[in-house]
Amino acid sequence: MSEQFGIVSIIFFLLLVIWLAGVTYFLFQITHHYNSLVRLTDRRTLSSMLDKLISQAKGNQDGFIQLEQRVREQERKSQFQIQKIGLLRYNPFADTGGEQSFVVSLLDQNNSGIILTSLQGRSGTRWYAKLIKKGKGIEFDLSKDEEEALKKAKQLS
Repeated sequence: MSEQFGIVSIIFFLLLVIWLAGVTYFLFQITHHYNSLVRLTDRRTLSSMLDKLISQAKGNQDGFIQLEQRVREQERKSQFQIQKIGLLRYNPFADTGGEQSFVVSLLDQNNSGIILTSLQGRSGTRWYAKLIKKGKGIEFDLSKDEEEALKKAKQLS
């Protein structure tokens, strides 16, 4: 019986040693991981370091929210900037040479803007400007050439 007790004691002792070796290994792994986490800090506690990381994450989130707001504001403003340009060169008079006259349409995202017309004749150049709102002339009728330049600009949508 004492022999069996000795064998059981030895087995129990070996299991205890193996268990302690495993626990020691995991403890060293955790300690190494902790040390690598706090290596670049001033050796504060892990909880204070995690609090600092959380506050930094909140600061980053606030920064992203501000950036999103700025992007939305820029997108809102950009719809009113010139985005579409249509150009048509032509010769309005049979007695002059070359296509020196032109029509240029400058439109925003909503097809609103202006049309500039330059007529080159023998006696000089004349300029005309017409307002465009939602793709149509609002004060004056558009000429055939101005309609063509407007159509070219709208195709850039």
